[in-house]
Amino acid sequence: MQTILSKIKPYDKANYRDFKSQLELALYYAYLEARKGGKRKTHDEHDFEIKDYENLKNLQNDILNHTYHPSRSTAHIITSPVIREIFAAPFRDRVVHHLIFSSVYDWWDKRFIYDSYSCRNDKGTLFGIKRLDHHIRTVSHNYARPAYVLKLDIEGYFMSLPRHELYKRAIWGLDRQFKNQTHTKEYQTLKFLWHQTIMDDPIKGAKKKGDLTLWDKLPKSKSLFSQPPGKGIVIGNLTSQLLSNIYLDQLDRFIVYGLGYKHYGRYVDDFYIVVSEDELPQLKRDICAIEEYLKLLSLTLHPKKRLLRNSKYGIPFLGATIYNNHILPGRRLTNNMRTAFKEVVSGQRDIETVPSYMGHLKYINSYKLLKEVFEATGWSYYDDDAFRTTAQKTKKPPKAADFTLQGAEYTRT
Repeated sequence: MQTILSKIKPYDKANYRDFKSQLELALYYAYLEARKGGKRKTHDEHDFEIKDYENLKNLQNDILNHTYHPSRSTAHIITSPVIREIFAAPFRDRVVHHLIFSSVYDWWDKRFIYDSYSCRNDKGTLFGIKRLDHHIRTVSHNYARPAYVLKLDIEGYFMSLPRHELYKRAIWGLDRQFKNQTHTKEYQTLKFLWHQTIMDDPIKGAKKKGDLTLWDKLPKSKSLFSQPPGKGIVIGNLTSQLLSNIYLDQLDRFIVYGLGYKHYGRYVDDFYIVVSEDELPQLKRDICAIEEYLKLLSLTLHPKKRLLRNSKYGIPFLGATIYNNHILPGRRLTNNMRTAFKEVVSGQRDIETVPSYMGHLKYINSYKLLKEVFEATGWSYYDDDAFRTTAQKTKKPPKAADFTLQGAEYTRT
């Protein structure tokens, strides 16, 4: 069972026998995880790191005494890939988020359905794209028969989550994870931390940063500052990503086991169902059943983000458009890549942006897009072997012979 103590090495347990010292070591591991992913560049992390032992000790005491309270966050608006509100938790709280995540993730991950893609090991957007392609091929018998895809989205998902119901769901899982062990200090500590993290009002004392006029452009359904009391969790925290899966695990099981749809997948609040032509009439009727079930969760389907289409016309999903025999970059991904490459050339972004996009695009049919973007920036694109690429700055536009991209995974003859 993955718990607070699960990352402690066997040879350490001999020296850390009591829960207090084990929590101290577990917090240190969580601290190391929180430092990853660019967090070391922040002043907040630097301040914590200067006196890391003292700060971790104080955090440990606050948790043991049940006096821990989340600190105030800062809020800002991002405009790419879409405009949204982001809350940045102080580094001290991010350490707690990693402690909770590492303690409960394994239990929930085993419960989640296979086709839940976000914030899970060995999954993600590319995995989700490939799984939708797989489901279409399976239902259509390798495109010999029509396949239809229903794609739905939940309106203002993170902002609509009822925190009290979300907390009850998290504790529902914790009770089963610690079956017959709810009397332990470990269980009581995690229950306390879940309560403090989920039930905390994120807008209380929050500081807005950046261009404040961007909030005027943000729809109210996408801002925590416009939600009623008890509604909404922040976008950006590690625990928020896990909680989004925990809450919609109920929807996954309703659709797969309740309604009986085998070819279903979800990434956060964006989900699809693939059916044959014979199943299409029943699927249309079941849209109402899905809407009614979401009402029980205090959620609503987005009225403008509903798509029911024959797969041969292309299904947009996670930045790509999946057709019957190939996959192309989606409009948003295409526009973002063009902008990103221009910013790299002008020095506004690091060069690491280029291989990041290349790594994503190598799994879909992106030859034309790559050729266009590289020519526009005056770069030459080479492929020495399948998917191995280098970019070289040139004074003249590259020739057509410079471009060779072979072995694309979704190209079929």
